Amino acid sequence: MNNIRTFEGMTPVIAADVWVDEAAVVIGDVEIGSGSSIWPGVVVRGDIHQIRIGERTSIQDGSVVHVTHASQFVPDGYSTTVGNDITVGHNVTLHGCEIKDRCLIGMGSIVLDGAVVESEVIIGAGSLVPGGKLLEGGYLYIGSPVKQIRKLTEKEIAFFKYSAQRYQELGQRHRDA
Repeated sequence: MNNIRTFEGMTPVIAADVWVDEAAVVIGDVEIGSGSSIWPGVVVRGDIHQIRIGERTSIQDGSVVHVTHASQFVPDGYSTTVGNDITVGHNVTLHGCEIKDRCLIGMGSIVLDGAVVESEVIIGAGSLVPGGKLLEGGYLYIGSPVKQIRKLTEKEIAFFKYSAQRYQELGQRHRDA
């Protein structure tokens, strides 16, 4: 199985030290930065717009990263950008959104078209971030739709880089196995 696929002349650009599990699929106009990891069952599908995933970012099992094409309804479409030091939990959907740096996206969450998640945000498991919503940095958000719950603690903020480093190391262990 070829899990890194060219689509209409667009081939994913993946840093040399990225681990992409053989049961994951990366298609089209996708760039993945150094130290990142794409886990089993993940689909990163940049077929109708671009996807950019930063450095030391982990997209965990069963997650889907997709985009929205340009049309009369959405003239520019929506690309998806996932920044640096992001931990995306299991079974998350990121669709046409922007996630800035140092965030944790809880398991089963959905982030929709045009949503922007500023740096240093935790989105609790099972949350829904509606299209066009802006999540201010430095806060915990939970719910469907999400609500700002409280400011993050220093310990929670420190956890972003710790989590990113641990998944970078684990991805390298899988790559080397």
